[in-house]
Amino acid sequence: MKTALIPCLLAAVALYAAQPPSPQPVPSRQLPPGVKVVTNSAVRTSRANPTGAAPTTVPGTSADLTLLHCGNLIYAGNKSSVCFADKFLGDVGRDTNLRVAKNFRPVKLDSDGLFDFPFCVLSGEGPFTLTPRERENLRRYLMNGGFILSSPGCSDSAWDKSMRNELRLVMPDHSMKQIPMTHPVFSIVHPITRLVCKNGSTTLVEAMEVNGRLAMIYSKDGLNDVANAKGCCCCGGNQINDSVRVNVNIFTYALLY
Repeated sequence: MKTALIPCLLAAVALYAAQPPSPQPVPSRQLPPGVKVVTNSAVRTSRANPTGAAPTTVPGTSADLTLLHCGNLIYAGNKSSVCFADKFLGDVGRDTNLRVAKNFRPVKLDSDGLFDFPFCVLSGEGPFTLTPRERENLRRYLMNGGFILSSPGCSDSAWDKSMRNELRLVMPDHSMKQIPMTHPVFSIVHPITRLVCKNGSTTLVEAMEVNGRLAMIYSKDGLNDVANAKGCCCCGGNQINDSVRVNVNIFTYALLY
């Protein structure tokens, strides 16, 4: 079974026309196996579409595959993120020329549908344990070009502990490391020089590098932007104040490098 991410993420390079501050040089993103470069269309080369025909929707949904979609991961049974706002997706569309769907799309971590999404968010509260299939998919996703933005809801320490345990099992040969504020991810769209938390302290986010590219960014404090999360009653914990702009930068960087 061939792993393939939606090739819209590659076409996005041609569409990006924002004029951010000049970032430090970064290596070009490697093309995941089975992905073809296309322009203004989506060609899904995967199990559901072995002929390479160009569908306009995800099977069984009304999702427009000419747009970039962000997945909201469902994992460990029925856990998912309620308290992670998708406002940043609309801001990406406003601040750049990337064509982005404004809302998350739920996707199960253990499903083949995971590989239709170049970018996913992973969040929640409380302890959890992934299934063997979820661990297998998560590793394949990260190793083959997928990107995950992750943080616990309400800065939940139990979720943080479970997440770190799972990453050690799933990616034992890759570790999370803090990234400095001089990294291009903090200047690609919006210039961000400090990450200030709700309690006034400063912090750094962590990242996992796979084959010379960032495959995951993680914040134990939170990038959830709970004020804009519909149906969320969480206080936000000690989340990073400027989460929306940070997430705009992360999404844009992940799709271009």
